[in-house]
Amino acid sequence: MEAKLFLLTCSLPLQPLLPPCNLRLSRFKTTFPSKTGMRLKGYPQEDVVRARKLVSNFIRAEEEVEEKIEEAAERGELTELVLMVIWNRLDLARRDDEKDAIRSLDLLYRRVETEILKREASPAMRLLNDLLNMHDGFDNEGWLKECKKRMVETFPREDPFSILVPAGFDIDKHHGPLSLPAEADDVLLRVDFIREVDALLQEVRSEQNEAQTSDGLDPESVAVKLKEHERKRTICQVETLLDVAINLQW
Repeated sequence: MEAKLFLLTCSLPLQPLLPPCNLRLSRFKTTFPSKTGMRLKGYPQEDVVRARKLVSNFIRAEEEVEEKIEEAAERGELTELVLMVIWNRLDLARRDDEKDAIRSLDLLYRRVETEILKREASPAMRLLNDLLNMHDGFDNEGWLKECKKRMVETFPREDPFSILVPAGFDIDKHHGPLSLPAEADDVLLRVDFIREVDALLQEVRSEQNEAQTSDGLDPESVAVKLKEHERKRTICQVETLLDVAINLQW
């Protein structure tokens, strides 16, 4: 599945949802100095060796890399150290101008970072990511229909009867469970989804207003324009989903 969120970074394959307007490095990359290899020396050698082995496994996995990344995430093996190892390899590839390696490692970095951020995301942001990934790029009407269905299935009903009388309670016989189910703490309320998505939109709009648009025709400028176009398209999709959530009816 194409990873789109985290947080609003880009919707190209293996890249995180809306790319930063000014192409600033991610919250992980910004902490890395140019000589990442020196930073690695600050970690226990055993951990570094383990991280390097994991990255090598990702590179050799080829078509199975998605599955390998998800399995590593389930085992709790995706850490900032793993990102640093990938970034170090990427830095070396750039010095040697190995274009194919640069592209592959860049995509791997973004995909691993996306998986880490996805695991850290709130239920609302995970749902938003899932809804965005449901879009096939063509059938907008069908996508909205499926998104509405998913929201109805996810958010608990908000009518007074459902709030006052829990599921399984017989109102006529006054018999049934009155206590909230154990999983109630994990329930995602529609109001919380709306609040978090609205806050996210305000943040990315602020960043967009501060961004400087490039008018050049060189490859880097063209890439910036394409990512900015993708960013705007995804913002529109998020705005649409917010509107659907606000006007949702059961």
